[in-house]
Amino acid sequence: MLSFMKSRQLAPPMRDKGEIDACYRHWRLHILLTMYLGYAVFYFTRKSFNFAMPDMLASGILDKADIGMMWTLFYLTYGCSKFVSGIISDRANPRYFMGLGLMATGVINILFGLSSALWMFVALWIANAFFQGWGWPPCSKLLTSWYSRTERGVWWSAWNTAHNVGGALIPLIVSTIALQHGWRYGMIVPGLIAILAGLLLCWRLRDTPSTLGLPTVGQWRQDALEMAQQTQDVGLDPRQILRKYVLGNPYIWLLACCYVLVYVVRTAINDWGNLYMTEQRGFNLMSANSAISMFEVGGFIGALVAGWGSDKLFNGNRGPMNLIFAMGILLSVGSLWLMPFFSYVMQAACFFTIGFFVFGPQMLIGMAAAECSHKEAAGAATGFVGLFAYLGASLSGWPLAQVMEIWHWNGFFVVISVAAGVSALLLLPFLKAQAPRPLATEPG
Repeated sequence: MLSFMKSRQLAPPMRDKGEIDACYRHWRLHILLTMYLGYAVFYFTRKSFNFAMPDMLASGILDKADIGMMWTLFYLTYGCSKFVSGIISDRANPRYFMGLGLMATGVINILFGLSSALWMFVALWIANAFFQGWGWPPCSKLLTSWYSRTERGVWWSAWNTAHNVGGALIPLIVSTIALQHGWRYGMIVPGLIAILAGLLLCWRLRDTPSTLGLPTVGQWRQDALEMAQQTQDVGLDPRQILRKYVLGNPYIWLLACCYVLVYVVRTAINDWGNLYMTEQRGFNLMSANSAISMFEVGGFIGALVAGWGSDKLFNGNRGPMNLIFAMGILLSVGSLWLMPFFSYVMQAACFFTIGFFVFGPQMLIGMAAAECSHKEAAGAATGFVGLFAYLGASLSGWPLAQVMEIWHWNGFFVVISVAAGVSALLLLPFLKAQAPRPLATEPG
């Protein structure tokens, strides 16, 4: 790793309480705002292809089989990258790791807009997936370093809405540009925005509080749960931490399996929802897309409610809120499927409700993974469960299409309903989870 990419050495500790308080207040706000902007822009370069795709299909540059192959390879590469980059990011400086990753995705989007050959499109989109994986793990490291256990739900959920903001803005930007100037500019402009945003990340983000001479956030806030986690196995090296607290942690594996199922539901509704509205319910494409947009609106609100509730109602315990939201997914999916009448308003309300309940676990599971792991393995833990999340996303593509070929839309809803129900069952062991859990001590 390049020297400037490595996590900085600890600075001499500050002694003045007023200076410590002022520094924490300043950087907690600025880091959150910068991360928010950066992660929203990651969506600009991740989803740009979605909205340039119709123009590429119409012009005969790609066909549906090519697009399906590209998205399958993207999801698989992105999932693997989240895990690998998570391991690296725990020992890297997040400001440069995230900033350079975003700039790389920007350059790749520009090159994509300048290319014409299928093999170039495939290679560049795989490369984009790899650098997209540099976004989440540095954010999880910063969120666990600068915000303590009993308040983290609110801060993490606020940051998590960047998914929804980025996902809502990119269709407006790319569709408008592609309509006026063609699909190539629909790829190039988000790429330029990403490069500028990446430079901002390198300038405004910071490493952990200790690299600025600050006490840990647990010490600053006197958060007992936070201090319990940060004192776990202080002397272990990174490899031992990874083996014991991530790969050998049964709670991380449970969360990973649950993430697979949550992402099956999320991606299925997101990718197939407009087709369901047009094919099964007979709405036009504009009406269908408007109804689907309620999924993102619901997700924005749901993530905030989930984070607030886990902090305020359950004192930083993510398990009960996760379970409540998983049951909500099951009920809202069932409502969309079994609704006896086809009112457009009610259909849109169902998409809103599904988004509300899906984005709660989508955010809380990542947070729970960081909190179930070692303090120094937050990136690896969230990256590991993120790998499984995108395995779930890939299952909602070609495999779910085969189910629909045989059992039609009833098969579609049976699959996502079962996924929602099983995810709720997998979360039951977390109901009593509060303090970091002791794991079996390694022999020797």
